[in-house]
Amino acid sequence: MTASRLTVRYAATLALSQLLAAVELTVLVIPMRNELVPDAAGVFGRHTFVAAAVLAVVSVAAVIGYAVAVVDRKLRWFTAGQVPTAAERQFVRRLLRHQSALLATIWTVSGLVLFAVNRDGGPEAAWLIAMSMLFGASTSMGAALLLIQRPMRPIVAAATSRTGRDTAPGVMTRLMLMWLMTSALPAIGIAVVVVMHTHGWIIEKTANIEIPVVVLSLISVLVGLRGMMIVAVSISDPVRDVVDAMAKVEHGDIHTEVDVYERSEIGRLQNGFNRMVAGLAERDRLRDLFGRHVGADVARRALSETGLVAGEVRDVAVLYVDLVGSSQLTQSRSPAEVAEVLNEFFEIVVAAVDDRQGLINKFEGDAALAVFGAPLPSADPESEALATARVLAARLRGLPMVDFGIGVSAGPVFAGNIGAEHRYEYTVIGDAVNEAARLADRAKSTPQRALCSVAALLAAGATERVQWTECGSETLRGRLEPTRMAAPAG
Repeated sequence: MTASRLTVRYAATLALSQLLAAVELTVLVIPMRNELVPDAAGVFGRHTFVAAAVLAVVSVAAVIGYAVAVVDRKLRWFTAGQVPTAAERQFVRRLLRHQSALLATIWTVSGLVLFAVNRDGGPEAAWLIAMSMLFGASTSMGAALLLIQRPMRPIVAAATSRTGRDTAPGVMTRLMLMWLMTSALPAIGIAVVVVMHTHGWIIEKTANIEIPVVVLSLISVLVGLRGMMIVAVSISDPVRDVVDAMAKVEHGDIHTEVDVYERSEIGRLQNGFNRMVAGLAERDRLRDLFGRHVGADVARRALSETGLVAGEVRDVAVLYVDLVGSSQLTQSRSPAEVAEVLNEFFEIVVAAVDDRQGLINKFEGDAALAVFGAPLPSADPESEALATARVLAARLRGLPMVDFGIGVSAGPVFAGNIGAEHRYEYTVIGDAVNEAARLADRAKSTPQRALCSVAALLAAGATERVQWTECGSETLRGRLEPTRMAAPAG
């Protein structure tokens, strides 16, 4: 917002408050001019009207000058897009107080001037002027407090932190202020008119007071409508902002925020919503990181389960892929170069496994263990694992400086969470895991760089079986029985 636009808005708000108060006061007092006692009726002389007109012009000029000074000196940081100093923040927090003090001073000075102009009017004239100035000051300050809420929102949002105590009129205060302006003051005015009429104070006992009472009632209705609309907007706007933001969050936009431009309980609502959304975003980020570490399917399973340590025996296919020569690589290359090679290796492995809905269960140094059929069931886990092995064998040959071996096995394993109450991981345990690791080790010395157990091959679908050929039987390292093996055909 430019400085000129802010100046115009603020000056117009204060000037409008003064003019509304002056109009309401005029409409109330003028009909009573012929019903007053002689000393009080003297207030309505030409000299008073001239003084009142001059005071009205001066008061409007004063509030405009105040608005210009405030924007130019105290709010220059806002129009320039700068960060406010501590003193400037303090001024914004006290702006409504300063504004009310200015308006009260203007009406007090106006009353003193009218006292001086009507110094020969006696106590009745003094009381009439005092009550009129009190009514005008109350109306002007109340209207300014309500009207200034919306123009000040961006300034308050920029100048205040999102924590701290309330420094602006809250919902209850605004409603009470509206009640004071639209009900209490007119009712008190009517009561004062009736009492003065009854006792002949200022108003003659024979006077007709129906017109002043009707005027006060109409003012109460009109001012009440204006006040209700302003207060309703000052409450409904920020609540609507929160409701709209909630709708965005409901549709998945968890990074939305609402502007905190209130320093009341409404501001706490706005701030609380932003903290809630920040918590949701943090939880979503943790879930994403959790999924990256253990796999999205395992993450969803962990979030949905009530028990910490849980698992079951399942028939799965296991794929184990291991690099050759990584130890020598660390001796001849820098750590950054080794990490780059490993990241490229794992990127190829993860992409191939994900394409077949498998799970990377763990990375073990320069090796990776993938599972098909857990935690999510698969109609044909053996075929998925074997197809992945063939794809990996082709893609990994393009890696520089390293060689590899791939092993595939199948069988029943325990798939679930293993560990203590405060630290556990999802893993698979069973003979198929050990056999896949031994097959990967043996595959490093074969031309195809991939081997599977014949048991896994026989469990696969016919389409995948024809892609493999049996290549013999061997007792693998660490195993007691021979394992019949197969390698990719061609």
